[in-house]
Amino acid sequence: MKVLKFGGTSVGSAERMKGVVKLISDGETKIVVLSAMSGTTNSLIEFTNYLKNQNAIGACEHSTFLQDKYKHTIKELYSTEEYAQKATAKVSEVFNHLRNLAQQPLTENLEKEIIAQGEIMSTNMVTLYMQELGLDAVLLNSFDFMRLSSNGEPDLGYIREHLLPLVDLDAKGRIYIAQGFVCLNYLGNIDNLQRGGSDYTATLIGAAVNASEVQIWTDIDGMHNNDPRIVDNTSPVHHLHFEESAELAYFGAKILHPTCILPAKLTGTPVRLLNTMDPSAQGTLIDNNLTQPGEIKAIAAKDGITAVKIKSGRMLLAYGFLRKVFEVFETYKTSIDMICTSEVGVSVSIDDDRKLEQIVDELQKYGTVTVDRDMCIICVVGDLNWEHVGFEARAMEAMKDIPVRMVSYGGSNYNISFLVREEDKERALRSLSNTIFNAKK
Repeated sequence: MKVLKFGGTSVGSAERMKGVVKLISDGETKIVVLSAMSGTTNSLIEFTNYLKNQNAIGACEHSTFLQDKYKHTIKELYSTEEYAQKATAKVSEVFNHLRNLAQQPLTENLEKEIIAQGEIMSTNMVTLYMQELGLDAVLLNSFDFMRLSSNGEPDLGYIREHLLPLVDLDAKGRIYIAQGFVCLNYLGNIDNLQRGGSDYTATLIGAAVNASEVQIWTDIDGMHNNDPRIVDNTSPVHHLHFEESAELAYFGAKILHPTCILPAKLTGTPVRLLNTMDPSAQGTLIDNNLTQPGEIKAIAAKDGITAVKIKSGRMLLAYGFLRKVFEVFETYKTSIDMICTSEVGVSVSIDDDRKLEQIVDELQKYGTVTVDRDMCIICVVGDLNWEHVGFEARAMEAMKDIPVRMVSYGGSNYNISFLVREEDKERALRSLSNTIFNAKK
């Protein structure tokens, strides 16, 4: 069995919904995870903003505009009055529920319940459309099995235990439709999978049912070996190791969140990235196999980085210094991207500078602090095990004319990272691409 996920743009209109149904109706049994229609989640967040401002009337008026969008979609989607009425009744039920919720004091739990309504509507509409076509479509309720543990992470054991009785893995041609992103927390309240969203739902379901493959369908053509907006002649990357994918996702590739592929990595379930606008394209396969050892696969960039250097003579031959530095960042809940050390100093990079002033004040207790803003991390990704000689030299050769603030290698076998000024990013990406990829052509 395969698990397929389609995002908001893929179900963003009646025409797009029909395209998705055509794509998944191939006679194979599968589970399909759907996001809310594009624009719906943002509209529901705006609905909650009205409630935060204690304007329930404004929230209800705002919901009317969104409901009109759904009425128009229903009119275009269904060809029979029977199913159009069924869809209208379900959507009306959701909007009536929203208006009732608007009369209650806004809490964090209530806010999450409001935002979850988009996935409820999209899955109902697509399931009804499939049933209208005579397809064997079954709607799953993700709240029946998707649950977080007390630490806020998905409880895969619970998910597997409660999902498997709901699906018949041997039912020929049956298509199960499930809501992405939404779940219950360990207290039974409505919550969501913040990191990775519907992609996370798909990989968790894939791991739970031991899927042969998880497919993430987007309107982006897989992962590329560089940013096509900056570098000419980029090409899709057809195969990545899970570790390579995680590096790319963190350092700039916007298709997958690193967290969402973890369930697939742990169970060895292949994940394939595919393009709804070009279904015949090969896409990108992500699994635990290294098909081309020693090869550099891609280059990614991450903007908005700040470098912090702490220099102190007390660090020389002292133990406990780094612990004190890291505790400062931990206190202010600020994660570190890169780190480089010497005998008398340590440099780190962060992508969240909201607490930078407090962090600097604390670090000045231990040494002289220097801050460099508007930096960018350039990440070269591939099978970069230190025993595969030569790749460092190629990367460094490409960067010979570009000022590099930090270099990080050795923490992972899958990346070498350079910290440069944002103004040098495009020049660095083009030089790396020409040296690493174009030289092979």
